Amino acid sequence: MAKKGSQKPTQSIILSAKNSLFEDAVNLYEKSGRKARQWQINLLKAILSRNKKGLWEHTKFGWSISRRNGKNEVVAQREMIGIVMLSEKILHTAHRTTASHEAWERLTNLLDSAEIEYESLRASGRERITISGGGKIEFRTRSSKGGLGEGFDVLVIDEAQEYTDDQESALKYVISASENPQTLFCGTPPTPHSSGTVFTNLRNNTLAKSVKNAGWAEWSVPEQTDPYDKKAWYATNPSLGQGLTERSIEDEIGNDVIDFNVQRLGLWLKYNQKSAISEADWESVKVEKLPIIKGKLFVGIKYGVDGTNVALSIAVKTEDNRVFVESIDCKSIRHGTGWILDFIKKSDVEKVVIDGAGAQNILAQDMKEYRIKNPVLPTVKEVIIANSSFERSLYQDKLCHLNQPSLTQVIVNCEKRNIGTNGGFGYRSQFEENDISLMDSVILAHWACIESKPVAPQKIRY
Repeated sequence: MAKKGSQKPTQSIILSAKNSLFEDAVNLYEKSGRKARQWQINLLKAILSRNKKGLWEHTKFGWSISRRNGKNEVVAQREMIGIVMLSEKILHTAHRTTASHEAWERLTNLLDSAEIEYESLRASGRERITISGGGKIEFRTRSSKGGLGEGFDVLVIDEAQEYTDDQESALKYVISASENPQTLFCGTPPTPHSSGTVFTNLRNNTLAKSVKNAGWAEWSVPEQTDPYDKKAWYATNPSLGQGLTERSIEDEIGNDVIDFNVQRLGLWLKYNQKSAISEADWESVKVEKLPIIKGKLFVGIKYGVDGTNVALSIAVKTEDNRVFVESIDCKSIRHGTGWILDFIKKSDVEKVVIDGAGAQNILAQDMKEYRIKNPVLPTVKEVIIANSSFERSLYQDKLCHLNQPSLTQVIVNCEKRNIGTNGGFGYRSQFEENDISLMDSVILAHWACIESKPVAPQKIRY
């Protein structure tokens, strides 16, 4: 028998799976010629469970699964029974127009294959399907005003990781008048650029059992995992071996380990994904005196975007396995490179990282003439990794600082900016008078420090 991904979620809160209509839903779906997978059936059993009064056990239910596993098939199965057998009025919403259209297309294909009669309106962003018995589903692209004044029984939040507070305020009341309302949240873990917070809050509150009538299921790794760990692949991808292949996953592995963990292994990042670094966050890793350090210094040098300034910072490991960071200076390039070369030459430095288009090569040449070991000139992908690593260390209490006023001023007044085309991010200052290169140099030094491997002691045998 071919190996399959885990059919059971890694984390779940299921209030009940009794008195469920899941068998009717599966039978109706399979009339289309498709076969429901076991993990989908398990979710349907919980979603369609009813209490003693015949009401949905879960008025809210969310699930998070990595891409290409077929999570939207569960939505289609729930919608199919809703409009065909239960005569429900359903509103299906998505972040993108293409996603809502694909959902409409998926459901019409199922109805056609199952030979179920229906009427359909095809209008980009406002598709509709109506069943003669009274069931109806509308497909909308979300906005902060969408759905106001209309009434439905079921609200579907597709691409739930992008569902914002403003959108929730506009949409959550569309099912208030229903005698048996239900809201379904379907998505993947948010990336650092995801705009929504509702999905994350639902997950956290449901897993903490701090909300009533809510259910949750996810396939995820608890922490960053080696992309080549096949056990993690099978634990977090229930459709692996059933359409999704090992070879496909292998082809997805690239330099951005964090992105792979989020998109393929279902990792939920533990830091604030919407806001930049707050004063409280930075304050939480402040130390009152210099910690006991070990090993050599790692130097980060960043030339400003406008080419007027250059900043130098250091990072060093501590005895309690954190990384201590500190800014040395930020000067106008008119001062030349002498002060940088003197610092590096006189300090016990293990590695130097320089970033800044054009100027980094000039400094690298000066270092060569000064007989200093060649620096690292990071690629865009490495800069992206450096930014992610710095933020992760901050929120996991793995770095510390002495609260330098100039550095603190920059870090607690920054915001994220996009880098590259694969979800990477960097920082920019919220105020013109703050030079972000000071923060960037700290990030480069921190990255060089955590990437370094201890030298194995040499063993001599006689």
